[in-house]
Amino acid sequence: MTREPDPNIVLYDTMQRQKVVFTPSTPGRVGMYLCGPTVYSDAHLGHAKKEVAFDVIRRAFLHFGYAVRYVANITDVGHLQNDADDGEDKIARRAALEQLEPMEVADKYFWSFVKDMDALNVLKPSINPRATGHITEQIELISELIDRGHAYESQGSVYFDVRSWPQYGKLSGRKLDDQEEGTREEVRSEKRDPRDFALWKRAEAGHIMRWDSPWGVGFPGWHIECSAMSLKYLGEGFDIHGGGLDLQFPHHEAEIAQAEAAGHAFARYWMHNNMLTIGGEKMSKSKGNFTTIADVLAEHDPMVVRFLLVGSHYRSVTEFSEEAFEGARNGYRRLSETLHEITRRLSGAPAGHDAALDGRVAEHVRAFEDAMRDDFNTPRAVAALFGLTTELNAALNAGPVARGSLELAQAAYLNLGGGVLGLFMDSPKERQDDTQVVSALMELVLKARQNYRLSKQYAEADELRQTLLDVGLTVEDTKDGPRWKR
Repeated sequence: MTREPDPNIVLYDTMQRQKVVFTPSTPGRVGMYLCGPTVYSDAHLGHAKKEVAFDVIRRAFLHFGYAVRYVANITDVGHLQNDADDGEDKIARRAALEQLEPMEVADKYFWSFVKDMDALNVLKPSINPRATGHITEQIELISELIDRGHAYESQGSVYFDVRSWPQYGKLSGRKLDDQEEGTREEVRSEKRDPRDFALWKRAEAGHIMRWDSPWGVGFPGWHIECSAMSLKYLGEGFDIHGGGLDLQFPHHEAEIAQAEAAGHAFARYWMHNNMLTIGGEKMSKSKGNFTTIADVLAEHDPMVVRFLLVGSHYRSVTEFSEEAFEGARNGYRRLSETLHEITRRLSGAPAGHDAALDGRVAEHVRAFEDAMRDDFNTPRAVAALFGLTTELNAALNAGPVARGSLELAQAAYLNLGGGVLGLFMDSPKERQDDTQVVSALMELVLKARQNYRLSKQYAEADELRQTLLDVGLTVEDTKDGPRWKR
């Protein structure tokens, strides 16, 4: 049954600097644009924070009854070193280092990124446009800006004239006159103002990424790509533009200026995720604490990594440390073990419902949904799942639980912990089938262990128990006989 779109979702809008009630431009539909990676190297933990944060936001909108078009771009040209107007293109530089064609580099790291996102259970975008596939749209937008007097050509490059657009800086709150020369943009004599930024760059001799344009052979600037692609696939005045807090200035500021100066209504809400720290310090290559997603996934269960990420609010700093991972492992184990036990008991549960337990499950579901309505507050949502877990473990330890109540609890875990937070990857049918197979095998193992004990073959019984423990299964001897759990 399709749920009616929930009108009570509140989000923090960076532009308004406060929480506001979300109202979609088209009833029942949400258009979201996320600034994706520049595919010149393996994705790092900062990408994981951003991608998981907005994946949860997307999943929440789906849960609350909205249809979502989720567009996340791939930057495969135009992103220069240090985000400035000088220096090498990041893709071209990597191509030279690896002795590959630029598109080989882009494809190599794009598919590496996709692999990482699949492992973290991030839903694939509705549309995944590449900058190199939208050169025509970028040239058209640049031409509109020139025609309106907000951009100018200089020596084969085209720059946005920030002095012609007084609103430049409204997202970040930076006044144009306070912006220091050379902080993010290198001074170039061909610019009218050192704060002007490139829309199109002249390709120097030997540059391996080049396209024809009205201003000569060159390639697009980084900022213009997102303006062109978001407008193409989401239309005028689309709902949400997201990205990392580090992109707020100059990237998102430039996107707004380009689109609005060309006469286009742009994003209505702006959402930014905060950074992550490693050992209390911001991750950076210069500090030597730069870590790729692949490196982390080689040491940690992907769902534990995701649990750690959703355990902090998207606008809060997330700390990556061994202590944080240990807490995430324990927390995720507690949730998944309870879901496993519920599923295991379903086949032998008595028919009917426990009205009191059903009511307590419903209370925790409401608490979870209230948390997600309030600017997608995942820490409170996780706390609601732990509250549900405490209730269910108490009921499971007290004796048999009615099948209808177990099904209600299972649905809560799978819809909220799985569907919204993305913590459980398999379907209810797959989970139940797997659990039934494991349960049948474990019954045979426990009978074998019991026979060892009755025959006083205690060494063999202990060896069997240790073998199970080595693969994450524990056996408890109770007055009602041996029990096992993950």
